[in-house]
Amino acid sequence: MPQQPARRVPAARRPRASAARTGGTGTARLADLATQAGVSEATVSRVLNGKPGVADATRQSVLAALDVLGYERPVRLRRSSAGLVGLITPELENPIFPALAQVIGQALTRQGYTPVLATQTPGGSTEDELTEMLVDRGVAGIIFVSGLHADTSADMSRYERLRARGVPFVLVDGFSPEVGAPFISPDDRAAMHLAVTHLASLGHTGIGLALGPVRFVPVRRKIEGFVDAMRDRFGLDAQDVTGRLVQHSLFTLEGGRVAADALLDRGCTAVVCASDMMALGAIRAARARGLDVPGDVSVVGFDDSTLIAFTDPPLTTVRKPVPAMGQAAVRALLEEIGETPAPHSEFVFMPELVVRGSTASAPVRGAHGGAG
Repeated sequence: MPQQPARRVPAARRPRASAARTGGTGTARLADLATQAGVSEATVSRVLNGKPGVADATRQSVLAALDVLGYERPVRLRRSSAGLVGLITPELENPIFPALAQVIGQALTRQGYTPVLATQTPGGSTEDELTEMLVDRGVAGIIFVSGLHADTSADMSRYERLRARGVPFVLVDGFSPEVGAPFISPDDRAAMHLAVTHLASLGHTGIGLALGPVRFVPVRRKIEGFVDAMRDRFGLDAQDVTGRLVQHSLFTLEGGRVAADALLDRGCTAVVCASDMMALGAIRAARARGLDVPGDVSVVGFDDSTLIAFTDPPLTTVRKPVPAMGQAAVRALLEEIGETPAPHSEFVFMPELVVRGSTASAPVRGAHGGAG
């Protein structure tokens, strides 16, 4: 395991000769550093000159030796010498974002890096402002979660400008062919097939989909998967599905309530939601009408975020593969930092259906009969 980056030794504790060791890269200096780091002088030279082909653990050992012996780090190494990695998330109210942050943070720490969490706030810092702040602080790289890269209306040139500044980055949840970078995503289309197949097996034909604004890539992919699944299962026309059984709102509890209300008005007996928070809102909408979940209405979420198994009723959901996605994001970023980048393409991870108590057989009769 790569060792943790060493902290700079306070001046009072440095060797007395350190003041004389701020000059060039003489043989004596290379020998001292090689002995301290336990590597060859050639390896020390490669690190000091920013050459590739040196393992990250070895590079960190040489940088630590510079600090311990009181040498100044070469300017080219100072920007990323702190071992900081930025993580930008849209918010933390949705439990799935802290869950991802925890996995990514732990994986970075195990590799000797220090994660710096930067969260956007309504009316506060934007993604661009947070990015600039992290770059100014010399981060070695940045991981963006559900950022502007997921918004089809956003200008993607911001990421190419970031790359031009020499900052490695990885993008999670969202995809744009305009950006050359590693993308990490769940299979949103497969998620909808899992949900629809499960509800259809319970006898539901009136299945609705509640999700966020259509400009987001994960939303579009979920719609595609939902339309395909409804066509395969019930022979429904794509235009009929999108016009009658798909409802856009916000990715919040209140957004889920509003979307579910509209779908229940159209006779749906089951609602698939694009997030667990929306699913909790859908359950609230059903209960406000005096309907039982799952007796009258079945609800499926997406994410399987913390504590969802303990809601009333425990929520059936499609589990986002958070551990695998978080670890893959860190691996891809470290490869970018180490100048051995993975292919600049999308790495897609398969979700999993988790059946709990919010889904049951379709009601035999009821005011909302069926929309199929």
